[in-house]
Amino acid sequence: MVISTVSTARRTRSEVIERVERRLSEFLDAERERWLRVNRRGAVPVEAVTSLVAAGGKRLRPAFCAAGFLAAGGDPADPLLVDAAAGVELIHTGALIHDDVLDASELRRGTPAVHTLHAAGHAEQDWLGEPRRYGEGVAIISGVLANVYADRLTRDLPPAARDIWSEMLTEIQIGQYLDVSVAAEGVVDPDLSRWIAICKSGRYSIHRPLLLGAAIAGRQDLAPVFEEFGEALGEAFQLRDDLIGTFGDSTAAGKPVGLDLEQHKMTLLLADAAERDESVAKLISAREWDTAEILDRLGEGKERIEKHISLLVERACGAIDRAGLDEEWRRELTEMAAEVAYRNR
Repeated sequence: MVISTVSTARRTRSEVIERVERRLSEFLDAERERWLRVNRRGAVPVEAVTSLVAAGGKRLRPAFCAAGFLAAGGDPADPLLVDAAAGVELIHTGALIHDDVLDASELRRGTPAVHTLHAAGHAEQDWLGEPRRYGEGVAIISGVLANVYADRLTRDLPPAARDIWSEMLTEIQIGQYLDVSVAAEGVVDPDLSRWIAICKSGRYSIHRPLLLGAAIAGRQDLAPVFEEFGEALGEAFQLRDDLIGTFGDSTAAGKPVGLDLEQHKMTLLLADAAERDESVAKLISAREWDTAEILDRLGEGKERIEKHISLLVERACGAIDRAGLDEEWRRELTEMAAEVAYRNR
């Protein structure tokens, strides 16, 4: 007889995520049917959102939202948790659709990005106007629609949770703009780049979903612990993301690698290298980047980055150890930290 070693905490969180998947599927299917009755074209942006959600992904943000709620003692059967976690995933979906336009990335989760797919369709049908402009227009509208749907799902959030939700959305947009602006202006400011990377990605991936879950459960007192955990793990998450985006396998990642360097993006990985190595700072100060040389320099620092990621994980887990949470949830959050920091996609 095989005895399952899955903890109660992991099993409960997985059950919540299964409910989140059903909620997303049923909600988006209903929206598609609704707009198909108006006109088949009305379903196009809904289908763009649906396709990206259905393509998979790590469901990292809903998982941390659920973990924050359940670790805080929330009732697993609470439908508000499911709606909030589904909303967080839709915010992520909208951000990805817009990211691919901003980054000129043609693939997402192993399939054509929304703007790429619809630009190609425009060209194949020989429609009027410019295919690229049409494809990017569909992507912009679809990304905004994902945000609208997320807001619908979270309209019943209590005030404390609504404040966290609003702050998270604001951070994503301001961080995204700063990312674009710094790349366009050629700004070399490691501290600013670190803030941008953590704000627009690490913070909304872990820190804010955890706080959101705890706030829905009425445990705002956990905010300092979850902030310490989330900030450290968010930085580890982003460094891993940068390593994958720079040195990873595009097949495993489901998206092109190397685009950040091509587009002069000051990633957290690059900002860290520039702060520590004057030669890297000099290379990225040039108007035209020697990407091959920069890549070599970054490669030389991979071992140090791996050690730094491990230290960040230790810091995050140390915060959880001091949190006064149930032992099983301390263990679960520790395991989640390792999964996030040492993933390969």
